[in-house]
Amino acid sequence: MLSDFHITGAEVLRPGGLTDAPLGVAGGRLAEGRPGRPVALPGWRVLPGIVDIHGDGFERHLAPRRGAVSDLPRGLVALEAELAANGITTAVLAQFWSWEGGMRGPEFALRMLEALEAVRGRFATTLLAQLRVETHLLDDYPRIEAAVARFGVGYVVFNDHLPHAALDKGRKVPRLTGQALKSGRSPEAHLALIEALHARGAEVPAAVAALAGRLAARGVRLGSHDDRDAAAREGWRARGVAISEFPETFEAVRAAAGAGAPVVMGAPNVMRGGSHAGKIPAAEVVREGGCTALASDYHYPAPRIAALALADEIGLEAAWGLVSSGPAAVLGLEDRGRLEPGLRADLVVVDAAGDVGAVIAGGEMRYCSGEVAQAFMA
Repeated sequence: MLSDFHITGAEVLRPGGLTDAPLGVAGGRLAEGRPGRPVALPGWRVLPGIVDIHGDGFERHLAPRRGAVSDLPRGLVALEAELAANGITTAVLAQFWSWEGGMRGPEFALRMLEALEAVRGRFATTLLAQLRVETHLLDDYPRIEAAVARFGVGYVVFNDHLPHAALDKGRKVPRLTGQALKSGRSPEAHLALIEALHARGAEVPAAVAALAGRLAARGVRLGSHDDRDAAAREGWRARGVAISEFPETFEAVRAAAGAGAPVVMGAPNVMRGGSHAGKIPAAEVVREGGCTALASDYHYPAPRIAALALADEIGLEAAWGLVSSGPAAVLGLEDRGRLEPGLRADLVVVDAAGDVGAVIAGGEMRYCSGEVAQAFMA
């Protein structure tokens, strides 16, 4: 942990807007006044550390090539370096528990959770797990609950990626051969599996509702993924599943926001100017006031870039809140997301172009370069 210091000369984003008042850090927490030595950063901005509420970009660190999976803890250490370089001080790693197999299968999910447990305490950057549970894996529900309890998973999201339309009509399943190769199954075995899961559809609603109730009783936060319309969102809300991740239509967004449910959208969607999958543009959801948090999704630079791009339109405090205070509140992390005395010293230092000069997590320097490094070493 860094010795006590205070930053001078920089613009600091506090609740209420930018200020040039010094920002103190003492004992890993934000502090009043001017503790410790001064660090002069004229021309820089200090923003709250990014809280990334959903990202699966970590898969590239765990398996740089398909099948090249070996030392998962070392992969997570490399991941943390990328997170820090992009201003992320808290990251939720979205791990599938899916019939798709491979890195999305149950066995890999357990390996990832074990690796995450192994690296905890090695750095102050917070890495949390989210399990993305495929709803039709009914026989896996006991294992899922056991994994949640064993590893302290605090966030579970429900997905349904089965190709129901094709299966209902007896058509060829899209991308069947590629999916089978990733899962390690033959195309015939893979098709037989998804047909069997599809056939149990009538059992799913009641089973999911019961599972959601048991998880909620443990204090687990629950979300749904890719809500198609208002009816789908209302169905999840009725089961106690509050968070709406990446809703596909404005109808679903408005249903969620109208009921006070958090809405998570993808920051890459903002960067690109629209969804790569042809869904609704996240920037429009932000403009409507329907977005609670922006997530990295698959690209860790995206939250910072998207928030700074939106700042010209909705103001820096509101835009940066989508990647800091907003997601922190959704996750129940009351000790971060804002630059206020007493909270964790999670902060990112950026220049006028938005490039990162330094990232501090819990009072620990996780990334530092150039002029900012010189200022801290002076």
